[in-house]
Amino acid sequence: MKALVFHGPGESSWDEVPDPALRDAGDVVVRVDAVTICGTDLHILKGNVPEVAPGTVLGHEAVGEVVETGADVRTVRPGDRVLVSCITACGRCRFCREARYGQCLGGGGWVLGHLIDGTQAEYVRVPYADMSVHPLSSAVSNQDAVLLADIFPTAYEVGVLNGRVRPGDTVLVVGAGPIGLAAITSAQLFSPGRIIAVDLSPARLEAARRFGADAVANGAEDPARLVSDLTDGTGADVAIEAVGVPESFELCTRTVRAGGHVANIGVHGKPAVLHLEDLWIKDVTITTGLVDTSSTPMLLGMLATGRLPTSSLVTHTFGLDRMEEAYGVFSAAAESGALKVVLERAGA
Repeated sequence: MKALVFHGPGESSWDEVPDPALRDAGDVVVRVDAVTICGTDLHILKGNVPEVAPGTVLGHEAVGEVVETGADVRTVRPGDRVLVSCITACGRCRFCREARYGQCLGGGGWVLGHLIDGTQAEYVRVPYADMSVHPLSSAVSNQDAVLLADIFPTAYEVGVLNGRVRPGDTVLVVGAGPIGLAAITSAQLFSPGRIIAVDLSPARLEAARRFGADAVANGAEDPARLVSDLTDGTGADVAIEAVGVPESFELCTRTVRAGGHVANIGVHGKPAVLHLEDLWIKDVTITTGLVDTSSTPMLLGMLATGRLPTSSLVTHTFGLDRMEEAYGVFSAAAESGALKVVLERAGA
């Protein structure tokens, strides 16, 4: 089969590799019908995730059809259309029993495209399938469903829930890429009073307005002043970091109010300064996290009933065999205007 293989920092290619096979009784093999590219994949290519070994197939989000199941799989069978979650869960360890699947100790967590071969391929092996794939309704399209493999659960759980967004809150979202836009969308489920989006790209700020931001600010033009002006100097109730660079994290800590919450979503490749000389007195809560995907069934239900808008996030579509071209478009988002790219198998 063909797959996008990581060869080391800055190097990847669409290669011929062996087809995946079942290894354990809880595995399934899925034919990939739709897949997307994540900002985390770009972090891997930059060398910011050193655990990824050269030779690994990248990708951790997909929709496809089950073609083979292990003897212990009970929830799906060959022919079923499924969402492949970015998180794999053994279902038995301490953290899985607490629904903290991202911290799985039993061989799960974020493994696809990280510690084992991932989804940017024609086929993928998924361990612990009963906990790690979700049957899909025919009412949900491939393009919509694949966005619930990672970005919507991540934005909802690590951003909105960890940030404890409440009715009437002023919510600051720093970064209006796919994760930030999903955070803007899912924050509205809790009726905040105001959502402010910050980004360096005018196109992404315009997208933030379309997705529900009430005010936007260019990151190069003193967004802290806008937050102060809109909150009478108090600061944001919740500041969601959705970029993964020191400047965006530090902006969140400067603009959050006393007693507020900073929810870090971004994947950081460099240290960020924690200004405890300013924060120690402010009763600020700072959370970090890897998504658990415990919300995925609920989000899929909302998607099926039209309560979770997703499709306008997809700006570019490609055939699966145009993976390298899609990476070029996604990595040059400032020029291409790409938000989320989806690649689909011919005939899917």
